[in-house]
Amino acid sequence: MNLLRFIPIKLTLLLVIGIVIGKYFGLGVLLPLTLTLVSLTYLGIVFYLDKNRATIRFGIAVSLTTLAIGLLSVSLSRSENRPHHYSNQDYSENHTWQLKIKEVLKPTPFSNRYVGDIKSLENKSTSGKILLSFASDSSAQKLHVDDEITIFEKLEDIYPPLNPHQFDYKGYLKDLGISHQFRLRKGDYFVNKNPSRTLFGMAASLRNTIIDKLKRASFGAEELSIIQALLLGQRDDISTETYNNYKNAGAVHILAVSGLHIGILLLILEFLLRPLQRLPKGRTLKLAVIVALLWGFALLAGLSASVVRAVTMFSFVAYALYLNRPSNTFNILALSMFFILLVIDPNLLFQVGFQMSYAAVFAIVWVYPLLQKLWFPKNRIVRYFWQLLSVSIAAQLGVLPISLYYFHQFPGLFFISNLFIIPVLGLILGMGILIIILALLNQLHDFLAFIYDTIIGWMNSLISWVAAQEAFIFRNISFDLVQLVLTYGIFIAFMLLCTKPNFKKVIVLAVGIIGFQSWLLYVTYQTEHEDDLFLAHQTRNTVFMYQKSSYLNVMAQDTNRIKRMITDYQVAERITSVDYIPLQNSYRWNNKQILIIDSVSVYPEEKRDFDYLILTQSPKVNLDRLIEKINPKYIIADGSNYRSYVQRWEKTCEQRKLPFHYTGESRAYNFKK
Repeated sequence: MNLLRFIPIKLTLLLVIGIVIGKYFGLGVLLPLTLTLVSLTYLGIVFYLDKNRATIRFGIAVSLTTLAIGLLSVSLSRSENRPHHYSNQDYSENHTWQLKIKEVLKPTPFSNRYVGDIKSLENKSTSGKILLSFASDSSAQKLHVDDEITIFEKLEDIYPPLNPHQFDYKGYLKDLGISHQFRLRKGDYFVNKNPSRTLFGMAASLRNTIIDKLKRASFGAEELSIIQALLLGQRDDISTETYNNYKNAGAVHILAVSGLHIGILLLILEFLLRPLQRLPKGRTLKLAVIVALLWGFALLAGLSASVVRAVTMFSFVAYALYLNRPSNTFNILALSMFFILLVIDPNLLFQVGFQMSYAAVFAIVWVYPLLQKLWFPKNRIVRYFWQLLSVSIAAQLGVLPISLYYFHQFPGLFFISNLFIIPVLGLILGMGILIIILALLNQLHDFLAFIYDTIIGWMNSLISWVAAQEAFIFRNISFDLVQLVLTYGIFIAFMLLCTKPNFKKVIVLAVGIIGFQSWLLYVTYQTEHEDDLFLAHQTRNTVFMYQKSSYLNVMAQDTNRIKRMITDYQVAERITSVDYIPLQNSYRWNNKQILIIDSVSVYPEEKRDFDYLILTQSPKVNLDRLIEKINPKYIIADGSNYRSYVQRWEKTCEQRKLPFHYTGESRAYNFKK
């Protein structure tokens, strides 16, 4: 199958290329705008001159225009290119801010978090999204979507990861359009009266009403949390254990309202609304009602990125069903992706949920028919389960490289959970919608709630059993961006070969496999020649990490608190062995002397020169006198020290013009530099 013969796929691919270029090269607005205007002008001229639209000149004009539009769309989405964005104003000091709560995030043990839209800065109309973090306090007022608050505070940066290979929360938020935060306590803000109402706020209020009514029914806590996730897109109440069970069982996609749920909902609506076709203009009315209900469900679920892209895609599918003619599914996928990226937000392209959603659907559309050709059982029951298994296998093949790249694990028994859950998911969703309607009407009987609670409980039990099979969960798999690209290249080459074999495709597949193996050899060579030492950052702890080849020595005061940090580093650096050894007071590395002074404040009596002085555990020392004695070339303080001590040491180093590094601000210190 030659996918590039489909025009929507070509245009979407060119749009994606334009967005990627604009994202990573930051071309501003003027150049993309100029390129777009010039290419549109050229397209208009060619359109007028070429009566035959199949000419190469017309194709080039359309391609250049689509590329330019991709560049322009991502440029216009960047905060620095928006004149009214707060980042283009003076926000360095305390100012009066007016904000509207847009989203309520899952709270942490220490804070309640929200996403806010800035409405004004010093009474001047301003835009932008901000992360709000409120210290957990039972007396503090909980905020809701559409609440408006006034703040007189200074914006704070969102810090990047302080240790190598940790999750980049700052980068994640930046892709969502959030670059700064307010960290507030009670009294730092006040809630405005009579805020304006929006669709988002009304939908959130309806969701909260539904949740309150469901809580009055006889649902178990875990079952209710799953119901909220399945039907309302609210995963905040799911326990960590339950969420990990779904993740390890390869069924976490069930907990996110996305393409699977919207597709099943579309089938249900197609069946229920079929009588409308008997009316005059009935088919058109049916399409309008289905699309309206799909978007109503999306609004109820909070219009998250996954819901928006799923509803957009299946709105195109509903239109294809309305036309009642054979339509190419690849075109539908490409068109939905094109409009989502162009109209809603081009930055969705860089979010893992968007990538996995389209990779899964694309793989199902491509791989599933081939698996059916490979084996088509005559027995209906066997055929049904083979079809379910084929869909599950195809989806997992599509998302496997992305899963390995972002999460570094693969659930080996994914097909079991999917084989048992997918067939009844339509029943679960349909019954769940009925439960919600009855709850809103105060007509939900305990018997019906008990039946639904039991079904959800059985599903949780099955997922828990699958997740308990630890031997089939492959964790901590090293997988980088180059491997991701090469793997998809091999996958596409293999699928093309299976579709229509020829010698050229065999060569392409072989080149991809050789390229993948060559990259693994190169990475292994690099790892074998690593010789690296760094001081990590962790609050109330001192952590040294020394990598020699694929071996890692960890020297820490408290080793129980650094397991996740070590695992992240081990996976990224392809470490095969980790040893924990006691922390010493001095080290010699690459002919450089390192002295560590902790809370005991012990250091050599005789005068000696050290290259590095490491201050840990807030030692009570006279730093001026210590500098005179050991003459360090560099002073480093880690996260185990009091901030007041660090600030005092930093001032001393500034006066002496001595380099100073604090891991809590300048990240982990790498001794290689």
